[in-house]
Amino acid sequence: MALNWKLVIDTADAPALADFWAAALGYEVEDPSALIERLLAAGHIGEESVAEHHGRRTFRGFAAIRHPEDPFDETSGIGRGRRLLFQDVPEGRTGKNRLHIDVHADAGGLDTLVARLEGLGATRVREVNKGPAGHWWVMRDPEGNEFCAA
Repeated sequence: MALNWKLVIDTADAPALADFWAAALGYEVEDPSALIERLLAAGHIGEESVAEHHGRRTFRGFAAIRHPEDPFDETSGIGRGRRLLFQDVPEGRTGKNRLHIDVHADAGGLDTLVARLEGLGATRVREVNKGPAGHWWVMRDPEGNEFCAA
């Protein structure tokens, strides 16, 4: 049996990085406000566990995005498909990523994709052109995590 999974990314500002990646991938930022209200009302969490981002209540230090076509739990807002979870950690990023995301453009659309990602706050690191074997840009998201635009 196949397992469900999500990719978890350590961050300094989970909601801001979730916003970047939601815009970059065309995903939706999850809205856990209904779940938060239930947990607060039941006394399972306190106000110290909650923050506000773009007028919505969120879990402090966490944010997630999901593919807009994948199923999600309507009572919690949590995705049940392709999903990225961002969590704040106290330490900064060190060294090279051991895992990264590749974002793919439509045929002939690499320049447009790279420009759009830069407009969202990404930066170019280096171009790699292997001719027929592939052409891509190594880029960094707003927190410096490397990814490829291909």
